[in-house]
Amino acid sequence: MRCPPVSLFVPSKVVLRYRPSVAASRAIYVTQGRGFMLELTGGKISCCDGLPRRDFLRAGFLGLGGLSLSQVLQHRAEAAAAKKSVRKTSVLYIEMAGGPSQHDTYDPKPLSPVEYRGLYGSVPTTLPGVRFCDRFPHQASVMDKLAVIRSMHHDSGSHTTSSHLTQTGYYLRNRLNRDNEMPCTGSITSRLRGPNKAGVPPFVSISRAMRYGRAAYLGQGYNPFPTGGDPNKKNFSVENLSLVRGLSSDRLENRQALLKSFDEQRRILDTEGVAGSIDDFTAQAFEIVTGARAREAFDIQQETDKTRDRYGRSTLGQSFLLARRLIEAGVTFVTIRVGSWDHHWDLEARMARMAPGFDLGLATLVTELHERALDQDVLVVGMGEFGRSPRMNDGRKRGTPGRDHWGNLMSVLLAGGGLQVGQVIGASDANGERPIASPYRPEDVLAMMYRHLDIDVQQTFPDHSGRPRYILESGDMIPELI
Repeated sequence: MRCPPVSLFVPSKVVLRYRPSVAASRAIYVTQGRGFMLELTGGKISCCDGLPRRDFLRAGFLGLGGLSLSQVLQHRAEAAAAKKSVRKTSVLYIEMAGGPSQHDTYDPKPLSPVEYRGLYGSVPTTLPGVRFCDRFPHQASVMDKLAVIRSMHHDSGSHTTSSHLTQTGYYLRNRLNRDNEMPCTGSITSRLRGPNKAGVPPFVSISRAMRYGRAAYLGQGYNPFPTGGDPNKKNFSVENLSLVRGLSSDRLENRQALLKSFDEQRRILDTEGVAGSIDDFTAQAFEIVTGARAREAFDIQQETDKTRDRYGRSTLGQSFLLARRLIEAGVTFVTIRVGSWDHHWDLEARMARMAPGFDLGLATLVTELHERALDQDVLVVGMGEFGRSPRMNDGRKRGTPGRDHWGNLMSVLLAGGGLQVGQVIGASDANGERPIASPYRPEDVLAMMYRHLDIDVQQTFPDHSGRPRYILESGDMIPELI
């Protein structure tokens, strides 16, 4: 007989609720909300040893995102062994949602006809002969710390299909699917690496998850912890770390003691190590909610005004600062969703709103990683789902001119990670339509991310149908970066 499920999420509210027997079942909720929810359910059962009993668990099986107890313990042992030799590396993935124009960011075409080069001029970078769009002067000033791939391409112009590809390494089979068909890079990292330090979530999204930034068949316990809110607001706080009104830490500890008393009874018939496994997961939930490390990491108000001003008093600027704080606190994988770059029309007005905060915040982050000697351990990736059409449209349908979807060419930014920076990789043709040198695909960028995290992409996990799926089925190293 299969055991009841145990699900682990990131905490938003913490309650202990006892629900009387319903259809011969009982349930205890240790934490409840958008994360670290530990739900133990059970009813009157007859175990394989022939002893009927009511309990919160059934010996021999622990369901966590579809995993058996033996699989959970196996992966935990593998992770523990890996942590002995793996550096405490981390990744910041910047989802440039909507698809930024290569012309109006990192690959301007100042010599092309006006309908191609667009609305903006270009500025020199610290790398001789390399120019960025003049909307990115701060990033141009730190080009010696950046690597830009100007020859990225793939075969889709669909937001959904392309986003799924750039965030998981796989195209969507059904472009109308709004759910992950494959786990994203952050969820894989959460599963295999966990946090770099105890007391913080392994995978955090600022302020919300990427379009396809979830765990799919790995189980909801490996979804990101979303911060919510706007880190630039005066009273910004992460509600997911708040206790339910009226529930103090002391009362929570009393409930933890109650759970422990249940555990002591459960251990009498526990012959498979289930109790110890549950204790581990419960401890993680209580530690994040009641401990100081996570709350301090998310408390951006601990930064000085000088530092906050340096990043820029904008949503994006403060998001980059919060990302740096989380990584320093031990979060292994952080995502920032920066949108929208879907500039079919009104490109000039939209860039005026978003480019300054993005440019200053990202340039400051990269600079601080070097100042704090984090540039070897922290890899920064900025990537959208595709580029934009080389020829600007006339904007007559909705407003002033813009650019349309273009999967044939896009630019990708990388920094840190111990990579060979201060270079442009690949090249596009004169009008920014297609790669003409060193073409690469998004899967290659993901392969470089997994390399940095010391994750073997040939590992497999069973999908919902039980079929083993590789972390990446395609994706090669980018030798210029190594």
